[in-house]
Amino acid sequence: MFSSTPTTRRSGLLASIVAVVAFIFTLLAGAGGARAVDAPARDVAAPGVLAGLAGANGWINSPPLTAESLRGKVVLVDFWTYSCINCLRTLPHVRAWAEKYRDAGLVVIGVHAPEFAFEYDPANVRRAAERHGIDFPIALDNDYAVWHAFRNQAWPAFYFVDAQGRVRDRHLGEGSYAESERTIRELLAEAGRGNLAPGLVAPRGAGEEAAAGATPPRSEETYLGYARATGFTAPDALVADRPHAYAGARTLRADEWALSGTWTVERERAVLQHADGRVALRFRARDLHMVLGPSADGHPVRFRVRLDSQPPQEDHGADIDAQGNGTVTAQRLYQLVRQASGSRERLFEIEFLDPGAQAYVFTFG
Repeated sequence: MFSSTPTTRRSGLLASIVAVVAFIFTLLAGAGGARAVDAPARDVAAPGVLAGLAGANGWINSPPLTAESLRGKVVLVDFWTYSCINCLRTLPHVRAWAEKYRDAGLVVIGVHAPEFAFEYDPANVRRAAERHGIDFPIALDNDYAVWHAFRNQAWPAFYFVDAQGRVRDRHLGEGSYAESERTIRELLAEAGRGNLAPGLVAPRGAGEEAAAGATPPRSEETYLGYARATGFTAPDALVADRPHAYAGARTLRADEWALSGTWTVERERAVLQHADGRVALRFRARDLHMVLGPSADGHPVRFRVRLDSQPPQEDHGADIDAQGNGTVTAQRLYQLVRQASGSRERLFEIEFLDPGAQAYVFTFG
């Protein structure tokens, strides 16, 4: 979910431009992310940028933090959103840095800039923080005021701020964790915190937080809402904003998807109107995730996953069992497939056994 700009409020030609820019950043990021530093190399944003924290809509795990209260501290600012697989895969390192260097004067701030409508709800962000064991401060950036103050371009993004409040380096995307930690250590040493614990952290993420596969996925993010939908194939086109009975597709080529059953396809999601609706996708990656939500009244939605028409068995993801059974209980990312060996092309099918399922996007790893 490597994006160059907040996309939930974009439309028409501008959405197309945004998509092109996002694709370019994805190429730059590659499998593990790339270091992106503007000139001059050690000062990539104007001094005083932490004043932008005043634009946050609220805070989790902390009272509001200000440039003044952070004076003399080294600060890591992490732009993220909780349904973003790329963001989730950085969390083991971010949590480890927060814990290891807290007493040395490092302050980690997670700036939560939402992509989907449900991510604007502070209660959802709070639940996500609890689920992922995040205890460092989180600034809620629903208006993207902090995002724009930093001139940010992507999720995830790290900004390294020295004790004088200057952004000295940044990193867009996943990876380069050793380099990032060395930057933290350098800035702490400059601030007079020389007695640092030796070595670099080496956390191992589990479930959706596990590192991406060695081979980059060949399938790209696939959105189900009509604003950014690509790869849909069926006898009839997507019907916007009203219920429609979809008949599925007889065959799917790589990266094509189809709906079966009665769905209402909205701008950023598809909503199942009756039980037993399906989504099928032919994908090429080790891992497959979907951002899903339960029914609008909060009732859980049971589902069943098939790979090449069979239960996934050893290829099941963290959110289903070997027979492919799972339940949507909250609006979040669900890991549905982790192939035990390789990343060969597979036919993925998910059948929702209850009405009301909300389906937003496929992401891969």
